[in-house]
Amino acid sequence: MVNALADGLFLLAWLAALLLTFVPLVPATLVLLLGALLHEALVGFAGLAAADWAVFLAILAAALLADNLAVALAARRFGAGRAGVWGAVLGALLGAVFFGPLGMLLGPLAGAALFELLSGRAAFEALRAGTGGALGFFLGVLARLFLHAAAGAFAWSRIS
Repeated sequence: MVNALADGLFLLAWLAALLLTFVPLVPATLVLLLGALLHEALVGFAGLAAADWAVFLAILAAALLADNLAVALAARRFGAGRAGVWGAVLGALLGAVFFGPLGMLLGPLAGAALFELLSGRAAFEALRAGTGGALGFFLGVLARLFLHAAAGAFAWSRIS
């Protein structure tokens, strides 16, 4: 009975984490981690071995890095300098806080473009860098979604 409850709660946390990946500033990765910890607490820490925890946590760490790293790398790939990369990351954060999902897409574009313009770049180059920031943010969300799915599937394969 306890195992079925623990399994159900983990599945709910995993599903919630997958859905919350798309919600700005909600720690979906933490939801998945807490779901695994709750499962293990309910079953007496008998489901995941130490090596399983290491793999699970490594996947979750990669998910945490995916967003900002993807934004920075894509902005850089599209020609952003240091200012544009920081502008894209800052724009993603501020856009999400003040404008929700639309701000999450437009924030990196606006932030990178603005910071590139302020650093003396031409308007076309600044807009190109901003486009890279927006694309990077979108790719970061997709990477996080994939990593949340992978972490949940890995944990489920060990506990079920």
